[in-house]
Amino acid sequence: MVSNEQSELRPDNIDHNSQKQRKALIEAVSVRSTSMVILASIATLYFINWAQAVLLPLMVAVLISYALDPLVSTLDRLRLPRALSAAIVMVTLLGAIAAASIPLQREAMAMLDKIPVAINEFKRNEAKAPDQEQGLMEKAQAAAKKIEESAAQGQSDKHPAHEGVTPVRVVDKPMDIQQYVLKGSPAALVLISQFFSVLLLVYFILAVGSLYKRKIVKLSGPSFGRMRKAARIMVDFHRQVRRFLFVMLLGALFVGLVTWIAFLALGVEQAMLWGVVAGIASAIPYLGPFLVLVGTGFAAFLQFGEMEMTIIVAGTSLAITSVQGYLLTPWLTSQISSLNAVAIFIGLLFWGWLWGPIGLIIATPILMIIKSLCDHIVNLRPVGELLGK
Repeated sequence: MVSNEQSELRPDNIDHNSQKQRKALIEAVSVRSTSMVILASIATLYFINWAQAVLLPLMVAVLISYALDPLVSTLDRLRLPRALSAAIVMVTLLGAIAAASIPLQREAMAMLDKIPVAINEFKRNEAKAPDQEQGLMEKAQAAAKKIEESAAQGQSDKHPAHEGVTPVRVVDKPMDIQQYVLKGSPAALVLISQFFSVLLLVYFILAVGSLYKRKIVKLSGPSFGRMRKAARIMVDFHRQVRRFLFVMLLGALFVGLVTWIAFLALGVEQAMLWGVVAGIASAIPYLGPFLVLVGTGFAAFLQFGEMEMTIIVAGTSLAITSVQGYLLTPWLTSQISSLNAVAIFIGLLFWGWLWGPIGLIIATPILMIIKSLCDHIVNLRPVGELLGK
């Protein structure tokens, strides 16, 4: 008995037991910390989705203010008040957009006027075409229709109509455009309200200038090193976002100008309109070029009525957007950021799923900001390493 008790009280046994307890405690803390991180991530995703009506206009306004801030800063050198400089830039920008939209609106109305004429011409050509032998799908549809008619006739024979009972015939009502517009009006009102919210947010962000930057730097104190580190992070944010917006502008100009020139050479009507639409849509990765491909192919089919020209026009649009999406933009993005292609693609999937087309546009700058933040914070550097090249 004494020898066993003495063996249990030896120093090596005590150290071994303490190591076991320490290891069990570390494992418990690790599991608890992982669970808390997972729960916090789920709660954050739910909050971002729930607060989309507020966060989405805020993110868009911040990005636009980054793009317009150099213009406002230029007017500041003329000793104009910051609020007046922001107002001048906003009014000038909106006026330029409104002036440029007038000829585009005329081209859009001309294209819409030609759609019914082209559809009627297509129907007349189909009516004049000789009857061809039915294919497999047509024969299958005809057989299915015969089976349905025979089944309906059998049901009517089993259950004859009672005297004095008026048969009911269901007639499909034509689509009411007015009702369709009324049903879509709430969504249109939300879109318009968010548009004006973005405009007001952009103006206020431009008007206050570097106020919030100074406040964030001040709140990061009290040590001078922490304040300097916060200032360095904010400068890095501004530089990354401005470079990305510059890349987007170059890509949109490339797609718009090349599409305009190519469609003029092919004889496509409303070439300038399609150039502007393609340039704007190029800012939406993957989805924008696909919509332009479908739209240009449909417009070419209505105009020329030939499948060959339809394929040529749609293929030209696809080639231009492919050069921009797979060569120009990735090369420029690799020059201005240290994000890897896998991280960018996953970010596009995530923010596109969360916020739709607008999420696709702002996904890359958000990733740039996250990468810059992780590189400056020691505990988050592993995340920055995963996002980097």
